[in-house]
Amino acid sequence: MTDPIRVLLADDETLVRTALAQLLDLEADLTVVGQAGSGPEALAVARQQQPDVALLDLQMPAPDGIAVAEQLGRDLPGCGCVIVTSHGRPGHLKRALAAGVRGFLPKTTSAHTLAEVVRTVHGGGRFVDPQLAAEAIAAGDSPLTAREADVLELAADGAPVDEIAQRAALSPGTVRNYLSSAVTKLGASNRHDACARARAQGWI
Repeated sequence: MTDPIRVLLADDETLVRTALAQLLDLEADLTVVGQAGSGPEALAVARQQQPDVALLDLQMPAPDGIAVAEQLGRDLPGCGCVIVTSHGRPGHLKRALAAGVRGFLPKTTSAHTLAEVVRTVHGGGRFVDPQLAAEAIAAGDSPLTAREADVLELAADGAPVDEIAQRAALSPGTVRNYLSSAVTKLGASNRHDACARARAQGWI
């Protein structure tokens, strides 16, 4: 008999994580070897338990699921990473695939499908939710440069230009130029509208 597939679960919602663990443990060929409630905890548990597949919530206390997957790709190249999220925006999917994530699916996915995805990823395959894939293709690529996206993200909480400049290690004039360019590219009325549009697409 082959050894069960070793699974790591990382989600900051304890109830969701516990329920998933119980459902996956019902599968004879899967075993949950570790759980984590944040990005740093997920990395620590993964290094300790050496899972075959890591199921990662997208939005965890930093680093987020995609950043964790990227780090695990370097630390544990034999571990396949799957993002499970309630925020399946096009930009998130593209960023996840670029980071080497092998599966991307919404939290509305059934336990049966989730177990099948774990098996698929462990076997070297990939799985992306068809609806999310279609939305990502329809949305196209982000028009923002990496620096524009960084500055826009820093502006999302309403911080003044001087504070953004300090945090981004840029001059206030450069910050204003990046924000103006982002507003124009997104067809927004102001930087707050630009933040909202970029966030809705998962570009920041």
